[in-house]
Amino acid sequence: MRRSEVEQPGPGIVHLGLGAFFRAFGAIYVDDAVRISGGDWGIIGVSLQSPATRDRLAQQDFVYTVVTQGPDGGEIFRKTEIVQDVLVAPESPEAVLTWMADPAIRIVTLTVTEKGYCHDPATGNLNFGHPDIVHDLGNPLPKSAPGFLVRALQRRRDAGRPPFTVLTCDNLPENGRLVRRAVLDLAGRIDPALAGWIAAEGRFPATMVDRITPATKPEDIDRLAQKIGYRDEAPVMCEPFRQWVVEDDFVPAYGTHARPDLAAAGAEMVADVTPYENMKLRMLNGTHSSLAYLGYLAGHETIAETVADPVFAAFVKRLWRQEIMPSFTPPEGVDLEAYADALFERYSNPAIRHRTWQIAMDGSQKLPQRILGTISDNLDAGRACPGLMLAVAGWMRYVGGIDEKGQPIEVKDPLAAQLRALSDAAQTADEKVAALLGCRDVFSARLALDLVGPVTSAYETLAAQGARKAVGGVR
Repeated sequence: MRRSEVEQPGPGIVHLGLGAFFRAFGAIYVDDAVRISGGDWGIIGVSLQSPATRDRLAQQDFVYTVVTQGPDGGEIFRKTEIVQDVLVAPESPEAVLTWMADPAIRIVTLTVTEKGYCHDPATGNLNFGHPDIVHDLGNPLPKSAPGFLVRALQRRRDAGRPPFTVLTCDNLPENGRLVRRAVLDLAGRIDPALAGWIAAEGRFPATMVDRITPATKPEDIDRLAQKIGYRDEAPVMCEPFRQWVVEDDFVPAYGTHARPDLAAAGAEMVADVTPYENMKLRMLNGTHSSLAYLGYLAGHETIAETVADPVFAAFVKRLWRQEIMPSFTPPEGVDLEAYADALFERYSNPAIRHRTWQIAMDGSQKLPQRILGTISDNLDAGRACPGLMLAVAGWMRYVGGIDEKGQPIEVKDPLAAQLRALSDAAQTADEKVAALLGCRDVFSARLALDLVGPVTSAYETLAAQGARKAVGGVR
């Protein structure tokens, strides 16, 4: 597979963390915007860790196929050329910084997951004890995403150039504010004057992103080759639905060339993304994580398989209507009942094999944003939330590393070893819950006190009855 002869747009965006999600989501919006309205918005991708994506894409000139999978089994194939190159940061951090400092680059986008911001999920503060941040404080060739942002902005300031807009596309509450804080915290330690310049001149719009993108499997590649007549080693799979809500706050120095025409591509450009963010994080991501832990423990491999189980279908619908929807104010004009119905339809799409194990990854980073905030607001309002308490207990059982059949669980989490040690050192259910609630990287001291009773009760039910019966008993 090779790039077409059509003239390509010049580069305008560097993307940190070029995984499947951004290639099926943000890159498609940018590609559509360029097709509709033009502009030099080609994407230079950056892998912050592994060369695997670069190696697969490089052999096909960085062209790849987006496969949209409908619930009826139909598929739409889209050849995508907006990514022009992919760099691997550990191999060549200087090349990454050179591109980020280039005056043609006006936006740096990110999908580095929650753990990529090197922050404390419980407080939102940058973790200055994180090994990558320790390295980046004393080294102009960084390792972390915040480090690359700060050092590239430092080069732009020193060269008399405007900053780029930092546009995060990760599922985090107030994600623009979070990355701004991380950047300013790190810049302030390196050079307080730099931090002042970034605070005054930089822009960090918040976003809400939504498209389910399951991991591509080897059999997907083989099947795709038979269907479309060429072999693509780096296709991405996704559902038909997509939604991107973006705060329209970009670096003003670039005028009308500050961003692609994202509105023409279907993005919603708004003044404040917070209501959309709360809705999506709580209603989609919160239930996704709840279904992932409890569904995995019950033996379900995918979300579609989980919600096909009537016990789990009733559970997730109850979560939405009794525990999640009352916890926040929806965006103006949005019908939450209709949104919940649409989510259930998306979850039920059998073509989207979104594995519960995949969604369960990095739970220590996800739990505070996806579930604990909702619990906290419910408790403050005097509302019981037994389903979400069971989800927290399900996470605790999951990170214990042994499933209900006594088989090991491959727990992928930056705190996996610490969490397993806490669980193993405790004997009884109440001791295990107390030990895990003591993990301040996940639970604040105040919330931990409120959770002791209900989560211990939920954990005991899980241990005695198993996940499916426990889910069925939530009222």
